[in-house]
Amino acid sequence: MKRESRFWARLLQIGRIFDIHLEYRIMVISMEFSKRNLYLFIGLVTGLIIVVLLSLSIGTAYIPANQIIKSLFGKRGGDGTYTVIIKQIRLPRIILSFLVGSGLAIAGVIFQGIIRNPMVDPYVVGISAGAGTGVTIAIVFNLGFSFLGISTIPLMAFLGAIITVYIVYNLARVGHKFPVMTFLLAGVAMGFLLNAIMSFLMVLGTNDLHKVVYWLMGSLATASWYEVKLVLPYYFLGLIPIVLYLKDLNLILLGEENAQYLGVNVERVKLILIIAATLITAAVVSVSGIIGFIGLIIPHIARMLIGPDHRKLLPLAALLGGIFLLISDDLARSLIPPLEVPVGIITALAGGPYFIYLLRKKKSEYW
Repeated sequence: MKRESRFWARLLQIGRIFDIHLEYRIMVISMEFSKRNLYLFIGLVTGLIIVVLLSLSIGTAYIPANQIIKSLFGKRGGDGTYTVIIKQIRLPRIILSFLVGSGLAIAGVIFQGIIRNPMVDPYVVGISAGAGTGVTIAIVFNLGFSFLGISTIPLMAFLGAIITVYIVYNLARVGHKFPVMTFLLAGVAMGFLLNAIMSFLMVLGTNDLHKVVYWLMGSLATASWYEVKLVLPYYFLGLIPIVLYLKDLNLILLGEENAQYLGVNVERVKLILIIAATLITAAVVSVSGIIGFIGLIIPHIARMLIGPDHRKLLPLAALLGGIFLLISDDLARSLIPPLEVPVGIITALAGGPYFIYLLRKKKSEYW
């Protein structure tokens, strides 16, 4: 009996040592991941600062780094012309580029998370087609009005995107339920219909065809402080509920039934997140035109770097999206000077091959 009791005591002691060792290993691994994530964010913020400085410097007129610092911080010796170029032309364009890139990336993360499909982006649900139809109507019929200081083109793009998603949502809704795959299919169908309407309107208004096409290709050439002020309120209005419901989105990824058992009102959360992501997308599209692939490829890259936890994934995707569009816009305005290439072409050239790569590799392990 004594021998048996000593054996069980020894076994219990080994078990405790094993548990402590296992807990220690888990703690070390989590600390390593935390450090890696911290270094990743520090690296990206540093990269963003470098890209911003380069964006201020390059263009039709090259501006030296010392002049940039003098102009930004109001030091003596700064050239007046450089100050005007930096503060009135390049700085608002940089801020708008970051807002548009990060906004599309954030919306991509949300739509992919809700629909649980890595091949979804904000434009698949009909947002781009709705915005494009609104702008085409404004240009072809030569509409001219404003509302609360918002001019015709941004307002029509915003209204077109919001109305389209409202129609898609009501088409997909079944009673109090909201099947995400039905929502996706309804968005695709609505997109085809609106593209046909756009094409018909473009045939009617052949004199203004170049204006419509240029807007549809996406550009930040007309960026100013007006566009920045226009986008910011809607950007943050959409971002706040997204941040508040990230934990619930993580639970929905485990399965809607499981999330329901854990106390998540799944249908309400999906509706709130879709409205918020649509609001951000509609706002940025209204001032930039159709800039594709950011909402598709950036969430993929962020997920591969940091994993599927949306509380970490969202800020990383926002940073990556902003940096990516800043670099793309720099290329758009410096590749063939003085001609400016629409930035949507640059993002498509970068995103198209990556999308094909994703289709071939099928990286489902990142979900």
